[in-house]
Amino acid sequence: MKQEPSSYVKTPPLRAYVVILIAIVATSSAAILIRLALDEDMPPLLIACARLLIATVALTPLVLRTYRERIAVLSSDELKLIALSGICLAVHFTAWVTSLQYTTVLVSVVIVSTGPIWVAILEVIFLHIRLSRLVILGLVVALLGGLMIGLPLNGALDPAQAAGDLDGTVTGALLSLVGALTVSVYMLIGRKLRTNLPVIPYVWLVYGVASIGTLIVIGLTSTPVTGFRAQGYFVLLAMGLVPQLLGHSSLNYLLEHFPAAMVSMFSQLEPIGSAILAVILFRELPPGKQVVGSVIIIIGVVLASRGEIRASESGDHHAD
Repeated sequence: MKQEPSSYVKTPPLRAYVVILIAIVATSSAAILIRLALDEDMPPLLIACARLLIATVALTPLVLRTYRERIAVLSSDELKLIALSGICLAVHFTAWVTSLQYTTVLVSVVIVSTGPIWVAILEVIFLHIRLSRLVILGLVVALLGGLMIGLPLNGALDPAQAAGDLDGTVTGALLSLVGALTVSVYMLIGRKLRTNLPVIPYVWLVYGVASIGTLIVIGLTSTPVTGFRAQGYFVLLAMGLVPQLLGHSSLNYLLEHFPAAMVSMFSQLEPIGSAILAVILFRELPPGKQVVGSVIIIIGVVLASRGEIRASESGDHHAD
């Protein structure tokens, strides 16, 4: 009988299960805070930049006090990967924030949360990893859910309105997909670099690169950053501290007690939390087909994540 990795043999402490709840609530608030910022007419680029910049500033004292020596000896190859990761993260947040202007919170968050599936596909392309049957099944199920979301509404009384709704849903879904793909590259790079680099300096560097990148684009595009109500800036502050710092940190803490694929499964509860909050706060009730399609996608991602767990436990997750 094969043993599980030593880091997961012990039963997780009670606090680990408390952190699961904290992580789900914190990450679920992201889409809600983004929608509130958009309601203040804040540009998506500003929202993405503020989230990253606030998290970077909050981490800076800890990083400078504890990790300066480690950062100073980073190789040129590591720095290049960090730069690429930061660029991908900047595109991820910008695309995802923009998607919420076009589609419901449920559809946006569900699609952007398909990252584990795209990570598996990228592993096949670049690392020649062999996918398990369960991962492939999860991919097929998730794609069926995506088709469900993209299908035109049946029996619409106003064809023009139906076409407009479809265009908005498809645009939002595609932007969310861009967000999922780019965050998948960020995850893959992080998986490689974190074998030698602790998570805190890694995310600080990546957040910093992403912040600088979005600041440059803000300058080049003359995106307004001032003149908004105080409530809008408070939302931006909450976004950087709650979903970005608290949520992200909680998920990384869970990696000490659970396999990465299982943590990915925990994160799949985020769309459900976001959708519930959207109903409570915005009275946003998605069309039935969006709900069904989103549930199918979540099932697909959970199947794929479960396949990753089984592969890692059995030792079948290897390159050809």
